[in-house]
Amino acid sequence: MTCKLQNDGLLEVISFEANHNHDLAPTPMKHMLRSNRKMSIAQKAIADDAEKAGLPIKSVINLLAVQNGGRENNGFLDTDYYNYIDSQRRAKLIKGDGQAIMDCFQKAQSDDPSFFYSMQLDDDDLIMNMFWADSRSIVDYKYFGDVVCFDTTYRINKYGRPFAPFVGVNHLKETIIFGAALLYDETITSFKWLFDTFLKAMAGKHPKTILTDQSAAMARAIEEVFTETHHRLCVWHIYQNAAKHLSHVFHASNQFASDFGSCVYDYEDEDEWYEAWDSMLKKHKLENNEWLHGIFIEREKWAMVYGRYMFTADMKSTQRSESMNNVLKKYLKRKHNMVYFFEHYGRLVVDRRYKELLSEFKMRDTRPKLRADVEMLRQAAEIYTPKVFVMFQEEYLKVWDCTIDKTSKIEVQVVYKVRYAGRGTEHQVQFHLSSQGVECSCRKFDFVGILCAHALKVLDKKNIKHIPKQYILKRWTKDAKDGQISSSTQVQGGSKDLIGKRYLNLNYNFREISTLGAENDTMYEHTVGVLSNLLKDLQEMKKSTHGGTSDEALCSKDEQDYPIVAGVKTKATVGRPKGRMKGALERGKNHKSQTKPQGKKVKTSSSQQVYSNPEVNGQNSQVVIEQYESQSSITRPTGYIHEEHFDLTIHSNNMSYTQLLQEAIANSHYDDPKV
Repeated sequence: MTCKLQNDGLLEVISFEANHNHDLAPTPMKHMLRSNRKMSIAQKAIADDAEKAGLPIKSVINLLAVQNGGRENNGFLDTDYYNYIDSQRRAKLIKGDGQAIMDCFQKAQSDDPSFFYSMQLDDDDLIMNMFWADSRSIVDYKYFGDVVCFDTTYRINKYGRPFAPFVGVNHLKETIIFGAALLYDETITSFKWLFDTFLKAMAGKHPKTILTDQSAAMARAIEEVFTETHHRLCVWHIYQNAAKHLSHVFHASNQFASDFGSCVYDYEDEDEWYEAWDSMLKKHKLENNEWLHGIFIEREKWAMVYGRYMFTADMKSTQRSESMNNVLKKYLKRKHNMVYFFEHYGRLVVDRRYKELLSEFKMRDTRPKLRADVEMLRQAAEIYTPKVFVMFQEEYLKVWDCTIDKTSKIEVQVVYKVRYAGRGTEHQVQFHLSSQGVECSCRKFDFVGILCAHALKVLDKKNIKHIPKQYILKRWTKDAKDGQISSSTQVQGGSKDLIGKRYLNLNYNFREISTLGAENDTMYEHTVGVLSNLLKDLQEMKKSTHGGTSDEALCSKDEQDYPIVAGVKTKATVGRPKGRMKGALERGKNHKSQTKPQGKKVKTSSSQQVYSNPEVNGQNSQVVIEQYESQSSITRPTGYIHEEHFDLTIHSNNMSYTQLLQEAIANSHYDDPKV
């Protein structure tokens, strides 16, 4: 169709070709035309938020349809939504998974200036190890970081990396997260880097106790880094390993399980424990068992006779870490890459903290039920959190079944012997008259933080009706965090995130407007007129403010250039090689570089550390990259090949053990079969 503009401002049709036209799309179908299909910036922001929340795509489309009065009013087809989500997923990894992770950390730090992260890179700028903790985790560690559980049993399927969360227990006896790490491997080098980084994030504060599973590399790293910390082994893992290595004894007699359990939990005197251990070995003919000999060497890390002097917040295993891993499986899927791991791990943290908030509200809104109306329990109900009060009340109720005998008195100190009904064990309790201090041989207060029934029996005999102040551990009280619940209603994030949140707020307000405006014709006409004028005003404001810049371009202004990370280091496949393995002589002919003069280094590896935290660096949102030379090098063997050389060479060369052995042998003149 050709038109000509007339002097009066009207258009005159000059020519028209009907064959080049088609019927107009019916009204119910007009939204399906390609020219009419477009997701708005607000709808894209909502789609991004739904993706972060792990909501199914179909559910989000249905929700938008309900909000807009039908799918035809969404402005796009279901296919357009699926395509957008797919493009966003691919866009996150367009720079590579390593740089995508760096972007995730940078964004987290822009939203939370106290967010801490650290990465260790190898020579090729590939990520080996990484650790991160947000500001809430760092604050929680300040209050409840006296005991830490550390476990590495969970792995990301796609990368096979150990996931290592640092978890603890708060005043409500609920699991809290102090930080998390993804490790390349479980060697001494990786653990030492992680523990050093953890201390940097937590301002150098060492935990009093750390609970882990049995790992020689982990134990050595803890000994070298956490110099002020008691190391305890998970009792559950001890039992599992005992059932594995001593299955013939476990199945033959139930008595062994009872004897072994007594050695783990029951004894208060070290000499009595030694006697019980020797008796168990002789009774079940296990004097020469290697596994029992090995755990005997580490007895101070798992036997309760030694653990009574270490505060563990009533934790005897890494169960809290393992339960966190089970919860994490509900948030992650096998197909998730590293970026989505961080996003959905963030969902887990948010949900756990909301659960803590609900428990905090319930604690302040209700009162615990007293099983006896006595002064000390009323005091305990006022100061202790609900679960801790239940623990204390159980101990107090045992007082009535305890018998007490005075054994001696030395100046201001009185010694009693207390026995619980039905048990033959006597507990020695010392009472100090001047300070009203009480010490029991079971030392429950030392490792749990509440008084035991034996000590309470002595206090009751002395007519002390209140818990002495020195035996009220603040970390178990309602005011453990000084009664402050920090919250913020301020919306933070990039432009695109803000648009989505503003859209939801406006959408809520306009629902109220629509509800009132539809009640009668007068209100409807007024609403339409006001909204029409409002729309014109907003369009003019957009032109004058943005100068015609698109929404997408405005959002992209928030993006910054960050240091480039090449990717995430993947592990070499250890197993049968592809093709024939060449002998040492053949490889020597083809690769002359492998034959080195004796004593000369083959390769010296170096690594980098990407490390960011405004409080540590002294610069806000800065990244510091430090180069340092490691001590790992392979020299021609002059004796046995040390195990550390194998680990460090695999870090740098990505070799399998078989290939490494062949190279080491090829570079030596040893004929000794031990090599």
